[in-house]
Amino acid sequence: MNLSKLSQWTNRAFAPALNNMQYAKRRMRPLAVVAVIGFPLYYYVWRDLFPQPYENLWLRVVGSVLFVPIIFHDRWPAAMQKYLPWYWYASALYALPFFFGFMLLKNGGTEVWVESALIAVFVMVLLLDWLMLVLHFVVGISLAVAAYCLTTQPVELGYLAHLAIFSFAIGIGALANYDLERVRIEQERAMLATASSVAHELRTPLLAIRAGAAGLTRFLPALLDSYAIAQRGQLPVPKIRIAHLLSMQGVLARVEQEALHSNGIIDMLLANARFTGGYTQPFSRCSIEECVRVALARYPFRDDEQQRVHCDLTSGFEFEGSEMLMVHVLFNLLKNAFRYMSGVSHADITIRLLPSSRDNRLIFRDTGRGIDADALPHVFTRFYTSAAASEAVGSPDASPADVSPGTGIGLAFCRDVMRSFGGTIECSSVKGQYTEFVLIFPLP
Repeated sequence: MNLSKLSQWTNRAFAPALNNMQYAKRRMRPLAVVAVIGFPLYYYVWRDLFPQPYENLWLRVVGSVLFVPIIFHDRWPAAMQKYLPWYWYASALYALPFFFGFMLLKNGGTEVWVESALIAVFVMVLLLDWLMLVLHFVVGISLAVAAYCLTTQPVELGYLAHLAIFSFAIGIGALANYDLERVRIEQERAMLATASSVAHELRTPLLAIRAGAAGLTRFLPALLDSYAIAQRGQLPVPKIRIAHLLSMQGVLARVEQEALHSNGIIDMLLANARFTGGYTQPFSRCSIEECVRVALARYPFRDDEQQRVHCDLTSGFEFEGSEMLMVHVLFNLLKNAFRYMSGVSHADITIRLLPSSRDNRLIFRDTGRGIDADALPHVFTRFYTSAAASEAVGSPDASPADVSPGTGIGLAFCRDVMRSFGGTIECSSVKGQYTEFVLIFPLP
């Protein structure tokens, strides 16, 4: 297995763990508070109220201190937010399998610590996806056994029999979590079926709207001229205000443009939804410059949007992938950028290509409202939508289509496509200044 495929497999394997953070984050602070208080509190419970054979204040202090930063995770610098998931999982590994496993062994498998360890297993099943659950159990218990052997004379491993019970509980928990993953896949299939049905129902009226707009565009000038002649001849025709007459000149063009735009968005959403099951067509050598040109030629821009996109395609490169998928990745980035640029008159988009001897990169940057630091770690999580994306609803300069909060599948689609190419996509943002996506392609 080459390095690129290993990286691709690793990204896919740990993707559920990172996706799970959007749910764990809501419970992170209360769990951290419980840990910070509970570790030292139970030192006195098991030492003075209900004495146990072994206690260790320093191990409990370390556990308490580990969770203090998690209480204030929303105040972490933006650059540190991307490390929060791994810090959380490392702290959970120490607090649950390692600590409870070590204390179980040091206390000789007493009833109190067997029950405590079972509760720890229960909490792990609730908090972790199946892969992280198995890894936490194996690594945490191994470290606990190693620490026990290094600090205990003589070593008595008869208590390891309890681990058979815990292993069974972990196995059942992992299977239950895997079954939840199957439920998620079925939900995505249902979403695709619904999206396809809705798209089919919408395309028919959109086609009728476009045909009607085209017909009116052909005959409306003659009708307006006839009205002007009738007015000059003082014929008994209803009076139409000048402003309304002028607005009719461009309204049909806007209707047709909106119909085209809606069709483009439908195509994009269908491509996003269909890719959840993977891409079955073989990849080929593609030109990134051609992908950018095709995307800009086909994207349904509104008004002056196209003039706000600036490209530097002088240093092009090729990649192994699909032009169609890459075009839809750029569609999603453009759609998100315009949403975050709504109401910001000076905002624009720049697209740059940066080939190198190590990898090739496409830099996509907009100078819109930026993304909140809390939302930044989750922008590639499927079905996650940030509150910031909805801020445009209150913007007086935003059109209704610009302010839709989104479905939370566009950037997840971009991530999945880049992974299928053997590459990655990264996002950085400063609120009120810019948002930048870096698409990293392996050398072909």
